[in-house]
Amino acid sequence: HAKLKLAYDISPALRASYTLGYWTNTNERSSETYLRDAGGNPVYGSAANPRVNINGRDYTLAASDFAPSRGKLEHVTHGLNVKSNTRGEWDVEAAASVYDYRRDDVRSPTVFLPNAEAGGAGRITQLRGTGWNTLALKATWRPNREPGTQGGHIVEAGAQRDAFKLRTQVYNTADWIQGGPDASAPTTFNGDTTLRSVWAQDAWRFAPDWRAVLGVRVEDWAAFNGSISGAPLVARAEAHVSPKAALSWQATPDWVFKASAGRAVRMPTVAELYQGSLVAGVVVNNDPNLKPERSVTTEWTAERDLASLGLASGTLRATLFRESTKDALYSQTNVTVSPNVTNIQNIDAIRTTGLEAALQAGDVLVKGLDVTSSLTFADSKITKNDKFPASVGRWQPRVPRWRANLLASYAPDEAWSGSLGFRYSGKQYGTLDNSDPNGFTYTGVSSFVVADVRVQYRFAKQWKASLGIDNLNNKTYWAFHPYPQRTFNAELRFDL
Repeated sequence: HAKLKLAYDISPALRASYTLGYWTNTNERSSETYLRDAGGNPVYGSAANPRVNINGRDYTLAASDFAPSRGKLEHVTHGLNVKSNTRGEWDVEAAASVYDYRRDDVRSPTVFLPNAEAGGAGRITQLRGTGWNTLALKATWRPNREPGTQGGHIVEAGAQRDAFKLRTQVYNTADWIQGGPDASAPTTFNGDTTLRSVWAQDAWRFAPDWRAVLGVRVEDWAAFNGSISGAPLVARAEAHVSPKAALSWQATPDWVFKASAGRAVRMPTVAELYQGSLVAGVVVNNDPNLKPERSVTTEWTAERDLASLGLASGTLRATLFRESTKDALYSQTNVTVSPNVTNIQNIDAIRTTGLEAALQAGDVLVKGLDVTSSLTFADSKITKNDKFPASVGRWQPRVPRWRANLLASYAPDEAWSGSLGFRYSGKQYGTLDNSDPNGFTYTGVSSFVVADVRVQYRFAKQWKASLGIDNLNNKTYWAFHPYPQRTFNAELRFDL
């Protein structure tokens, strides 16, 4: 992974910056079976005998169940940004990016192990041509250059265009390790999406102690050029309006109260609509008719300034929040059809209610000791899901009821600084029906308490060094795969 960043000051208030990113990855993955026959020999299955019996139950093995793979990938990205920072009446910004799958080839066998280790028939999946490009324009207008006074406005507006394309070709090959694609036409999964939007908001201090933020976003989305192996799919187009509003009241010099509400729409991605695969020679495809995910979120906040308590700085905040989501996008199994279908689908309704308390304090007990912490409770439940009724009333995956963070940083002087942090997450699930109660295993999602520590020393004006340990307590915890164990890191930095 390599990255180059360049910046040029066109004027004291106008800067242009460019980022070039390059990523390449070559990988080989292998599999080993734990299944044994009566003689203790490893069992991978075979085309002649794909069935096995385990504890009186019959299972059919496919070559893909133990398939190794080899991949060669090369992606390139460009980013360009031009931004003014006058802090006067007007500021503007333009940002553009391009991401290109220059090469993205994955090879896997269609013959069973262990024979596949020597080669044999297989498939080559190529995503060359997949990628996206974006363009965003933004302007900020401050008709009153003292926005903290009564009647002050800060008006922001912008326009955006995002274009995504998916190009997937699956070729058969006589030798999955070294062979080239067969002459036969590939199985293809293609499609494009575009999202064009305009938005505006006004932050208006309409009274000495009151501030309102009113905004709206209008989106025009289209999905087109969808096809599976040349068979066209119907194009789609939708438009959505997402308003938001926030109100804050400075009740006293120490207390401020806030309320906000907003609507957000998340359109399905081009991969969620069109990406497919071949499993045992059968085409498995996502749903090109997926609905957008729509959420309405409300928050109520009380915030206390702690400076009057003798601290150098600090705030204590409590926020009550509620979110209702319709047609949430998740991978699940539709049990209402036969045979069952597993892919990205819409979940009818999810409701989340919670409370968060957060603290930021400077110079706690001694000068230079800063503390940041938060504690969050969330009750997030699936309230309706006609395609998978067993999930109704269950927790939303990856959303624990309790989550907490604590970070203490101490800088005794300008040269030395250090920090100690703790992260906690309560019990959570990875499945929609919460059928994975043991999170401490492969594919599981577990609770955890993890500590991180870091020390930094600036030994010259332009030089600084740091040492750190992540997962100091060497906790074994999981999010499908295990998280890293105790990890040491060191950094030496020079600033021009």
